[in-house]
Amino acid sequence: MMYGKFAAVYDDLMADIPYLDYARWVKQHAGGGRLLEAASGTGVLTALLAEEGFEVTATDLSEEMLSVAGGRFSDRGLSIPLFAVPMTELHPFTGFDAAVIAIDSLNYLPGEQEVRRTFEGIHRALNKGGQLFFDVHSVYKLEEVFADGPFVYDGEDMAYIWHTEKGDAELSVIHYLTFFVRQGQLFERFEEQHRQRTFPTDFYVRTLKEAGFRQVEVSGGFTGEAPRDLDERIFFRAIK
Repeated sequence: MMYGKFAAVYDDLMADIPYLDYARWVKQHAGGGRLLEAASGTGVLTALLAEEGFEVTATDLSEEMLSVAGGRFSDRGLSIPLFAVPMTELHPFTGFDAAVIAIDSLNYLPGEQEVRRTFEGIHRALNKGGQLFFDVHSVYKLEEVFADGPFVYDGEDMAYIWHTEKGDAELSVIHYLTFFVRQGQLFERFEEQHRQRTFPTDFYVRTLKEAGFRQVEVSGGFTGEAPRDLDERIFFRAIK
């Protein structure tokens, strides 16, 4: 993945994501305190969480994404520590009241062991009673929705063609994206390839409990209602 170019168009690509609803969901249940965000990307949600009163520490695998995030925080007068750390390597962090892995970021992990290591690291990072919030693609979305591609977007300054195909692993998908981004009077073309994988809901619940979380709530949105067959994202709240 060419994170340098992708980081520059990421916010346009994610313009329809309900970041404010996500921040309010976390605020509703966690209240405040120290919050660790894994896979924070360009920091849109990070900034909202900070403005909701959390003392946020942001981590991401991509230094390019963190660079964009740092500029956003500076523009908004926010002081947020940034660390270039993959979500599987969060074990050194401690003393947090909440943790977030938002917008299907967990689906970038390739296998069960990586998911398990991520949950164990966050469990260690949280204080007793601390809460983990995350969402993943549903099985329905992996098997049905992504199969309806290709998806096309044509904007004034950016266009893309998004093709998907099944990956080699069970419940996995490969995203092939071709971008055309305006540079003055011309458009620059570049390509991205992203791999994602999901698991059945009961796997996530079981793995969270094996990592030490004592209570797990599952919903099809921010309301706390049970997931439905056609929900595209499954939301989890786990308490240490």
